[in-house]
Amino acid sequence: MITRLFAGVLAACLMLVPAIAAAQEAEAEAAPAPRVYQPINYDPSADPENILYLDLSNGGRVAIRLMQSWAPSHIERIKTLARQGFYNGVIFHRVLDEFMAQTGDPTGTGQGGSELPDLEPEFNPMPHIRGTVSMARAQAENSANSQFFIVFYPRFSLDRRYTNFGRVISGMEYVDTIERGEPPENPTRVLQASIAADGLPQKLPEPEPVEQEITLDMLNNAGSE
Repeated sequence: MITRLFAGVLAACLMLVPAIAAAQEAEAEAAPAPRVYQPINYDPSADPENILYLDLSNGGRVAIRLMQSWAPSHIERIKTLARQGFYNGVIFHRVLDEFMAQTGDPTGTGQGGSELPDLEPEFNPMPHIRGTVSMARAQAENSANSQFFIVFYPRFSLDRRYTNFGRVISGMEYVDTIERGEPPENPTRVLQASIAADGLPQKLPEPEPVEQEITLDMLNNAGSE
């Protein structure tokens, strides 16, 4: 009796094995693939479609690697606005020493943005270290639009709270000299933002007019003419 009972239980278990295996396989197929965050390529000649140039009024060109695998929607927004000329002439309106420099607001007040809809967050585990470029937002997590900031020093408290979408790969020395203030008295401007693949030449600041010193001889000569 016991032997027949054991055999029956064993047979039932063996019948369940294929069903359990099939269920586990279906569950594995339905589960999303783990997200892969690509490392930063610091080669300025590689993948120019994903390099943002900022030509600054301090005379420097800053190159930013845009990381598609980190925040694809934010990268698309930055590239769209740059190609529209949206950032050209915009100031760095909030620049805090030992923290970050923020730009991307055409009103220069920190309250403005583009006419495009706000973005859903794409928070990721990438750390906010020196040279990080991250999207600014208001208190609501889905309020990022056009403003972004460049980090001077590590601020890990921003991780997973702001969308980290890129890194400065050259020209950080020009970021370091952006005029400080909130707003700065004499703000640094983005003269031109462009995508490297478009091949736009660097836009340089207009030379300052040279004031000619008027001498007594010049006045005398002018009076004799």
